[in-house]
Amino acid sequence: MPANSTPPATKKKGRRARFVVIVLVLALVGGVGYGAYWGVSTVRASLPQTTGTINLPGLDGQVEVKRDSYGVPQIYANTDRDLFRAQGYVQAQDRFWEMDVRRHMTSGRLSEMFGKEQVETDEFLRTLGWRQVAQEEYDDKLDDETKKNLQSYADGVNDYLKGRDGKDISVEYAALNFVNDYKPAKWTPVDSVAWLKAMAWDLRSNMQDEIDRSLLTSRMDEKQIKDLYPSYPYSRNQPIVTEGAVDPLAEEFDPKAEPGDATGDGTGTGTGTGTGTGTGTGTGIGTGTDPGGAVDGLESQLDALSSTLDEIPALLGPSGSGIGSNSWVVSGQYTTTGKPLLANDPHLAPQLPSVWYQMGLHCRSSTKDCQYDVAGYTFAGMPGVIIGHNEDIAWGMTNLGADVTDLYLEKVSGDTYQYGNEQKKFKTRQETIKVAGGKSQTITVRSTEHGPVVSDRDGQLRTVGDKAPVTNAAPDRGDGYAVSLQWTALEPGKSMDAVFALNKAKNFPEFRKAAENFEVPSQNLVYADTKGTIGYQAPGRIPIRAEGDGSLPAPGWDPKYRWEGYIPFDELPYEENPKRGYIVTANQAVIDKADYPYPLTEDWGYGARSQRINDLIKSKIKDGGKISTDDMRTMQTDNRSEIATLLMPYLLKIDVSDPSIREAQKLLEGWDYSQEPDSAAAAYFNAVWRNVLKLAFGNKLPKEMRVGGECLNVRPADSTGPADDLEELVRECGRRSADSAQPDGGDRWFEITRKILKDEDNEWWQAPKTRLQGPAKTRDELLLRALTDARWELTAELGKDVSTWSWGRLHQLNLENQTLGTEGPGIVKTLLNRGPWNLGGGEAAVNATGWNAAGGYEVMWVPSMRMVVNVGDWDKSRWINLTGASGHAYSPNYTDQTEKWAKGELLDWPFSSRAVEENTGDTLTLAP
Repeated sequence: MPANSTPPATKKKGRRARFVVIVLVLALVGGVGYGAYWGVSTVRASLPQTTGTINLPGLDGQVEVKRDSYGVPQIYANTDRDLFRAQGYVQAQDRFWEMDVRRHMTSGRLSEMFGKEQVETDEFLRTLGWRQVAQEEYDDKLDDETKKNLQSYADGVNDYLKGRDGKDISVEYAALNFVNDYKPAKWTPVDSVAWLKAMAWDLRSNMQDEIDRSLLTSRMDEKQIKDLYPSYPYSRNQPIVTEGAVDPLAEEFDPKAEPGDATGDGTGTGTGTGTGTGTGTGTGIGTGTDPGGAVDGLESQLDALSSTLDEIPALLGPSGSGIGSNSWVVSGQYTTTGKPLLANDPHLAPQLPSVWYQMGLHCRSSTKDCQYDVAGYTFAGMPGVIIGHNEDIAWGMTNLGADVTDLYLEKVSGDTYQYGNEQKKFKTRQETIKVAGGKSQTITVRSTEHGPVVSDRDGQLRTVGDKAPVTNAAPDRGDGYAVSLQWTALEPGKSMDAVFALNKAKNFPEFRKAAENFEVPSQNLVYADTKGTIGYQAPGRIPIRAEGDGSLPAPGWDPKYRWEGYIPFDELPYEENPKRGYIVTANQAVIDKADYPYPLTEDWGYGARSQRINDLIKSKIKDGGKISTDDMRTMQTDNRSEIATLLMPYLLKIDVSDPSIREAQKLLEGWDYSQEPDSAAAAYFNAVWRNVLKLAFGNKLPKEMRVGGECLNVRPADSTGPADDLEELVRECGRRSADSAQPDGGDRWFEITRKILKDEDNEWWQAPKTRLQGPAKTRDELLLRALTDARWELTAELGKDVSTWSWGRLHQLNLENQTLGTEGPGIVKTLLNRGPWNLGGGEAAVNATGWNAAGGYEVMWVPSMRMVVNVGDWDKSRWINLTGASGHAYSPNYTDQTEKWAKGELLDWPFSSRAVEENTGDTLTLAP
């Protein structure tokens, strides 16, 4: 559950933020007297009505919309139809610009709003076909009740749009009207369904890892690549599910079974190695050195694909080993309330407005015509509640991280591709892209057995595979290979059905039944109910591969590498009231692969956050201790640096002779590893960690994985070890955006470092000399260089006096409007953007204010909301959003929750009609 406020980089100037034409117009408008009048009048015109009565013909009865001082709406109605119609109306009041941009993105129609700069993005998104799949879901998969709710929601949105000009909807439309005659179209049910595809895209798991492992072959051998992708530390970082196994007779997961009862070894299959000859069950795409230059060819093509993926508009956040979410639930036996407590905080890109929208949906009485009494976090543009609680159960979500995508090399000949012994014709369709202020453009989308040919959308990728390393059994290369994408979200499903079923579920069996349809994106679902049950379910459409493990691109011509189906839902892991009394999900491994017959992925998060949460819970409940609602909040804001606990003893032992470096090193003495915003030690440690990563790993990665525009003198790709002679080095510049470059510093890099830390002569500690410093040949020599480089880096950033340093001055959050606020002159940024805030927390901390060590210290992903649910005593639950309810730049509810969010505070979350009434500031009546 992706544009970010990261430092500028070459790729960052791509499609993700190019809405420059509008920004230039606004700059002109802001430079004249009329512009000031225009801005004030437009802002006033677009603020929604929140009191009084509005007539909406077609309603079954009166609907009340009660907003608190933060603008959070609670809707009361007598029928489901009225409830979801009002939800559509209210969300359009607050967020329609966001909804409209989002639906244009998911349908590949950004060019209609923003012009020719968005054509390439639209081409790629049309190739993926999100909108087409969403239409198929609506037509053929979703049940009738879901369709009725979607239509009611769309009717409400259209009620709001009726009779309104752009300037009456949002200030951004007034700006857009200076550029073209764009008018918002009516909302449709499929617009809502398509949003699930954007969710799935940003939570698609390991596609980037698949590309990166291939790119690494240009510089590294098999052992070195393995070093950079260590196995999950099951013995140290506890997986989510620690009890149960698949019963081989019943063919279902039994949470009470002994793990040894599982069938299979859960190890999956290997990957091809060496020079491309492939072995056994490998993918047949080699790693290591290829004397014929094959790796170089694949490297350039995968680099192009990586760049294409990198530039797709990100609605939720960057991918990487640091990205994720936290959710945990504690049984009533260990809480002060005697009932379960449930916490959730998804980690996503900072956005303005927040991706989340808080609201309550309440039937005045429960009848067959009105079935909902639910509150929580929704997405503007989708009916229902995604994360939250009803009167009986509560639930949270984190990304499961299953491997649900595969890239295939396809042998192309004319209008056919090879599959087994056949030459099969591509499936093709024509897509016409309308361009604001320009001519429409038509593209042809080709698809194979596996999925759309993504290489057709990039000039370099059209020759993909010219030199790709493959087995001797591979078909003649001819015109080269294309690249296709197989992805679970490109098959129609029923995830929208699951949303409404979750909202109505009354107990754990009903919850699991709802989860069965939550096919994409695959999420970890945690559960608690008023009867005291806690639970976990791993849902999702997760492929079973006949051959290979999905870690590298597969040979599309070989049917052995097909998907054989999906893991049956009954065999997916779940827990109900585990003996330990709590469940923690934070993107760690779901279950020990030795205890489970199906490979889920090899690219889990490595468990730094999850194990810290486990340890915090254990420490609190030992000796009969109990956990309170406030204890859950305190855990959510835990700032401890796990990598610091590992690295600090080594840093403090380094003998430092330079007084300035020693002055900085002293900051670390006595530091408790807490990354508070005012901590000088946290600032210095993180700078040291960044430089350790750069020296030990980053400078050795291929340019395709390093930050765009950063140029280094590095050893040639075909050499080994450090270059002792500066004349041996070559100049190479990075090519990747700062939010996805490596090493990102996530907990995969914790694990990499952990494995070599005691080996002071390991080859990774070697670094070439520079003009100012000699070569590093051991661990301690490299750590000394990192201490030194960090001292001078922070001197330049924060000043010479170390007593004035603070982590928050380096680690800042800026909130940017995701269209007009990302680039352009100061007047636009002042109008739409907010910040900065100096934050604590950090990479892979529980308080995951993430930053990419390759790109800098700026906050790139955050706990996008936080909630602590007090099950049963719902009015004592607490919540917070990153920004506010409103998407209008001068609404008092634009960023009114951000300051409290930054301090780790939570707001009251009223649910009962009495509590809602006590907190109501404005009441709007929608009348038939």
